[in-house]
Amino acid sequence: MPLGLAALDELSAAFEELRGALDGVDAAEIEAATQRIAKAASAVRAIGVWRSDEAMKDRLKALQPLMESARIRTNLLADHANQRLAILAAQGAETAPLVYGR
Repeated sequence: MPLGLAALDELSAAFEELRGALDGVDAAEIEAATQRIAKAASAVRAIGVWRSDEAMKDRLKALQPLMESARIRTNLLADHANQRLAILAAQGAETAPLVYGR
């Protein structure tokens, strides 16, 4: 298998791992999957053949839906976390007022 195709396979596997990690609740697993994506993307960039090889461009285009779904899922989870923090902050201010004023 050519080096470029192997790098794209690694990138695809890394995004699949992230998809599974985002379905769970383990922050360390999400972080590990994110780091794997960063390494795989760097390897693809370093090879550079994806710019000129049509087969590589087609493989990258095929990966776009997977990458987009990971981006959307990440944004949804971040928004959900922000909403929960806002709810907790609002409840905390009502049930346990600050002891010291400003």
